[in-house]
Amino acid sequence: MSDRQPAGDSVGTSPGDPARDAAGLRARWHGKRVTVAGLGVSGVPAARTLKDLGAVVTVVNDGDDERARSQAAELAEAGITVRLGDGATLPEGTELVVTAPGWKPDKPLFLAAAEAGVPVWGDVELAWQLRGPDAAPWLAVTGTNGKTTTVRMLAAILRAAGLRTEAVGNIGVSLLDAVLPDENGREKYDVLAVELSSYQLHWAPSLRAHSAAVLNIAPDHLDWHGSMEAYTADKGRVYEGNTVACVYNAADKVTEDLVREADVEEGCRAIGFTLGTPGPSQLGVVEGILVDRAFVENRSAQAQELAEIGDIDPPAPHNIANALAAAALARAYGVAPAAVRDGLRAFRPDPHRIEHVADVAGVSYVDDSKATNTHAAEASLAAYDPIVWIAGGLAKGASFDELVGKSAKRLRGVVLIGRDRALIGEALARHAPEVPVVDLEQTDTGAMSAAVRAAARLAKTGDTVLMAPACASMDMFVNYNKRGEAFADAVRALAAEHA
Repeated sequence: MSDRQPAGDSVGTSPGDPARDAAGLRARWHGKRVTVAGLGVSGVPAARTLKDLGAVVTVVNDGDDERARSQAAELAEAGITVRLGDGATLPEGTELVVTAPGWKPDKPLFLAAAEAGVPVWGDVELAWQLRGPDAAPWLAVTGTNGKTTTVRMLAAILRAAGLRTEAVGNIGVSLLDAVLPDENGREKYDVLAVELSSYQLHWAPSLRAHSAAVLNIAPDHLDWHGSMEAYTADKGRVYEGNTVACVYNAADKVTEDLVREADVEEGCRAIGFTLGTPGPSQLGVVEGILVDRAFVENRSAQAQELAEIGDIDPPAPHNIANALAAAALARAYGVAPAAVRDGLRAFRPDPHRIEHVADVAGVSYVDDSKATNTHAAEASLAAYDPIVWIAGGLAKGASFDELVGKSAKRLRGVVLIGRDRALIGEALARHAPEVPVVDLEQTDTGAMSAAVRAAARLAKTGDTVLMAPACASMDMFVNYNKRGEAFADAVRALAAEHA
């Protein structure tokens, strides 16, 4: 872990730069020819914001469907040019490309930009560049799994400390809206809890957080990044230029290695979190109590109680780890121990994250549709025993041998759904041949009901039917939320029959 602060991106400005006040921003952007790549959650607000600042904006989009045409018509009314069905060609005169985070780096548009010497930013980079002179610092969270929960926990803790804050970033709340001042020119927040995906970090070259955490690293999105090494490197970008703390997972050596490799400001500290007894400069658990040995006066001999495991909902091991990471970032910002406790008590998890749906005939039904990769599914499976597991969907290039091998002893039975279910089935045949498997070919709207009923037939009193698919949902559902809703509806229908 170096004490050298990295140089900022050549097109950026520093927080104290006069170009960050309102007049300076408009002067900087007036007439600048910007191409926004992609409509949608990030593209539309980016285009509107840049237009409002005086930029000449062209939006390019691969798709030309009804939704895209509707968005294009609205942007056209605001004076923004939109090219549908052509996301490959760089518009003439482009000085900057602002891309939706999901666009892959090897797209022809970006290759053309690189050849022309045109920088490419994501929406996160744009937000970072648009911050005002008194901008709220960012407490950033990334990792393969647990990001949203950790960021929401962090925001709850910060609110409990009386701070104006919001959970933003890769979480549904626009960073652009959060960083721009209100109608009176005042900053809206004291501090921001920021969730960042690997895609967003890839396109954020000058981001420098107050403190940041990498929760875990496991294979995911390799089709986008091209390799595990590239995926890991993009996650590690979150530590670059940190000023106070780089928070890592003591149980995941890769996260600690990323801290060691990061260029940070002088005095920035490495802070670990662990489910075991913490050492100096760590947060951990002692006899059911979350404790801090990092932000105390005497780290070698002193530990500060923060909260009890019972304050965390649900108290599954991976969720306790999330709480420790959130607490570490909050403590790095100077939050008092009581606010950590009060924030964790106030926090309620989002739907479809190890969410208990109902008990039917002595069997518990749990929805973890958000477990869209093997690492998330492994954490979920570790929280229950015995389990009837509903799994399958889009594998995204993943293999399932390690997951099945670690979880085999917990499995009462398995119900397989989705396009790539055979990959899980083959891993089960190799590592858990004695576990009964129901292979459902059905992919219509009644497939989840069939899966729940098949799981109910395999389950015994005291078992948990756990939908933790270890796969993405888009082969059968619009998103993981819809998959979770289908599961919950099927469980409630089953419960009604037993009432």
